[in-house]
Amino acid sequence: MRLSASFFYTAIITALLLLTGCSVTPSEDFTPINVTNAAQANAWELQGKIAVKTAEDKFSTNLYWLHQPAANDLRLTTVLGTTVLTLKTNQGMATLEVDGKTYRDSNAQDLLTGISGWSIPLDSLPLWITGQIGSNDKIVSYNPDGTIKQVISYDPQANWSVSFLSWQQQSGALVPKLLKIERENVQIKIQTNQWTAVAAKTQ
Repeated sequence: MRLSASFFYTAIITALLLLTGCSVTPSEDFTPINVTNAAQANAWELQGKIAVKTAEDKFSTNLYWLHQPAANDLRLTTVLGTTVLTLKTNQGMATLEVDGKTYRDSNAQDLLTGISGWSIPLDSLPLWITGQIGSNDKIVSYNPDGTIKQVISYDPQANWSVSFLSWQQQSGALVPKLLKIERENVQIKIQTNQWTAVAAKTQ
C-alpha cells in the first residue's frame, strides 16, 4: 500500500499539532563514551532537527536516532518530545509507525518510499551524519580546515548532492552540525544538536 505524499505530509503535520503520547528519551541500555573519530563509534545517539522540502510540501520537526550496526530507532517528535513517526530496523526487518498505523518491509528505504513517497537516502545517512562517505560517494570539495564541504553521491535514479554546512566537536570527535542533502525537487536538512557515541552497558 502506498499513501499519497500529500496525505502522508498531512498526517505528519496533523500529528505534530494534535498527538499526545510518550516522550522520547535516550536509551537506558547504553552509556556515553568518547572517541577520537566518529568512525570508532559502533553505536550513537543523535538529537536534532530535520526539515524536508519537496515540490508538493514541506515540514520541519525534531529528530531522534539511535544507530547500531544491525539496528536503528529513528523518530520524529514534537517540540514537547511526543513521537509522531517511528522507523525501526532490526535483523533485516523494518517497521514504520505513523498516523496510528504500522507497516513492515524487509528494506527500510523501500518501506519509507513505498508508504510515503519520500526519497530519503536512509542507508547513507548514518555515514553522512558522522562525516563519513560511502563507496558511491565522491568528495567534490573541502573546507580550508580540511573537513569535507561537498559530496556527490551516485544513485541510479538521480545523484544526491550532500553539503556539510558546518561542523562541531561531539563526544571527542568532529562531526557535521548541519547537512543539506538534495536532488531534483527534494531537499533535506539535518541539524545535529547533540551527537553521542555510546556503548552497550554490561550486565
